[in-house]
Amino acid sequence: LWPTWIALTLAGFKADSFDLGIWVIFTLGVVITRSAGCVVNDLTDRRFDKHVKRTRYRPITTGNLPVKKAVILAMALLLVAFSLVLLTNAETIMLSVIALMLAIIYPWLKRITFWPQIGLGLAFSMAIPMAFTAYQQPLDPLVWALFAGNVAWTLAYDTFYAMVDRDDDLRIGVKSTAIVFGRFDLIAIGCCQLIAVAGFSYAFWLAQLHPMVIVGIIGAIGFALHQQRIARTRSRDACFRAFIENHRFGAALFIGAVLGSL
Repeated sequence: LWPTWIALTLAGFKADSFDLGIWVIFTLGVVITRSAGCVVNDLTDRRFDKHVKRTRYRPITTGNLPVKKAVILAMALLLVAFSLVLLTNAETIMLSVIALMLAIIYPWLKRITFWPQIGLGLAFSMAIPMAFTAYQQPLDPLVWALFAGNVAWTLAYDTFYAMVDRDDDLRIGVKSTAIVFGRFDLIAIGCCQLIAVAGFSYAFWLAQLHPMVIVGIIGAIGFALHQQRIARTRSRDACFRAFIENHRFGAALFIGAVLGSL
């Protein structure tokens, strides 16, 4: 939710407007589409998940949730999400179709490329341009700075997540950035975090936010450094903790955006 809320904050700031309806639509939409995405991901990975320590007890993998019911659940969630988008405008609806395609394609990428995290980043970032079109704002460089920053951030935190399963993935043939980065994983993640902070900071600068935004930027940098310290042992638990800590990174940037827009 953090990138979406940041985008809504900046879009509203540019439009000199706060539309509670848009915030409700996007907040519910993100939660519902993420839920649908999890179901789709578990459906496509069900034959892999039973060989991975972290995922072998997922409902679809164990058979507690039949495939047919899981498909119905995913379709129902997507239908509800799309009905919410219909409350916006034509441009936002068109972007939502692209977002849906990316969400469906993503789970298959780990079979063909070592960079599926980029696909996830693209899918997770589509709410950013949608937020601006919902506010009837142009898709200018500010939007794409946010977009690029969020893709880099997603690449960073999902690599932490992939490091949790790296040993299992190597054994069963699943690809990820955690594998391709190898022993340089934390350095690569650090570079992605740096690009993420730069992207969000540039967007804040383009939006001409109040200097108080620096509070959020400094906080995000601090949390990124803390994640690096947590994951230095590269154990499963440590990498998962570093992944979870990314909520604080996003929260810091959101708080910065809010402070800067006051």
